[in-house]
Amino acid sequence: MATPVMMPKVGISVESCILTEWHKKKGDAVKAGEVLFSYETDKSTADEEAPVDGIVLELFAEEGDDIPCMTNVCVIGNEGESVAEFAPAGEAEEEAPAEVKEEVKAEVAAAPVVIKTEAAEGFVKISPRAKEFARKSGVDYRFAVPTGAEGRIIERDIRTLIANGPTATYAAAGDFTGAAGTGIGGKFAVGDIGAAAPAAVAAEPAAEYVDEKMKGVRKAIAKNMALSLSTIPQLTHNSSFDATEVMAFRKKVKAAGEDMGLANITLNDIILFAVSRVLKNEALKGLNAHCIDNGETIRYFNAVNLGVAVDTPRGLLVITVKNADKKSLNEISAEVKRLAKAAQDGSISPDDLQGATFTVSNLGSMGIESFTPVINPPQTGILGVDTIMTRVKEVNGEIKTYPAMGLSLTYDHRVVDGTPASKFLVEMKKALENFSVLLAK
Repeated sequence: MATPVMMPKVGISVESCILTEWHKKKGDAVKAGEVLFSYETDKSTADEEAPVDGIVLELFAEEGDDIPCMTNVCVIGNEGESVAEFAPAGEAEEEAPAEVKEEVKAEVAAAPVVIKTEAAEGFVKISPRAKEFARKSGVDYRFAVPTGAEGRIIERDIRTLIANGPTATYAAAGDFTGAAGTGIGGKFAVGDIGAAAPAAVAAEPAAEYVDEKMKGVRKAIAKNMALSLSTIPQLTHNSSFDATEVMAFRKKVKAAGEDMGLANITLNDIILFAVSRVLKNEALKGLNAHCIDNGETIRYFNAVNLGVAVDTPRGLLVITVKNADKKSLNEISAEVKRLAKAAQDGSISPDDLQGATFTVSNLGSMGIESFTPVINPPQTGILGVDTIMTRVKEVNGEIKTYPAMGLSLTYDHRVVDGTPASKFLVEMKKALENFSVLLAK
């Protein structure tokens, strides 16, 4: 019995995934557990394995397709079994697969060359059946007008193109350029292969720009940032603290190293620990909250689930350290490193990328002196961590230098006013300049 394979549902918030690579093709034998295809959500990548032994009877999607979760993407079964019942919407409208018959070839040979549209640029959505039919028929499918689901070219579109579009003789189909040729009715013929291509290349000017559709993580970031800036009244307060004590503490912990079972504590880990404790202050509960119901409701959280912005090859992701207020500095450090590595190599679970109640974004390592972090909705605050700069201050009548680290707090002014926002930075300054005392609490 034929078995359909669906695009899996990964995480509560994921609605569709991009099929990035097929590891099997139509007609291949496959064993249960072998990788069928790779896919990408807006935050991670994964592989889908074959659920049963059999033969890949049909592929319903191309590499690069954005496919809704729980939609059939292929069928595994025995040779000769029907796959029509498993076809997604739009595919079922196509005719049963068949060789291009002699009468179809005759139609192609007699069809006039009438170009109605320019060839599509870049990736073209087309079903495998339609693509193969176009190849055998000697037409360039880029000229077809798609009528399938989500702008996909299906077999009937190729038949329409055969009747109305630019064509080639059957023998020249593999080298078809989409241009008219010297064959009967202006068809692109074998004799045009050597002559037509160089002329077309020579006449084509160099591209002035390249258009690329947003997808995956970049598309998710764009949507979220546009939502944040268009719906939340955001203000940013900037402050700094004397980093002498935290730098000395980090140096001491680093020297102790693995001998004491300590993680490689970073300055960012120290900041995260301080944030998780300061946010427990009842007066600052508005910063450990979500603003929901179109701004009608404030949801205050008892636990501090810290979001940590991580740069990855696919774009910015925010990992979540759950219950950070109950974790030690060493535990926070170890979990941040584990989750950051998973985010960077694409193996992170979607569940580890949601549920944050407050976010920290650190650009200090890049030498940024001050910036305006953007709130991640529905959160009400985000702390930007800046670089360390040498500043001067008066101590007992003397001017001394000290390492100053900047902090930039952006807050949702619907929920948090200027005074508690400023108090948060004051409390952070106090906690970090007296970090050993904070640890002792």
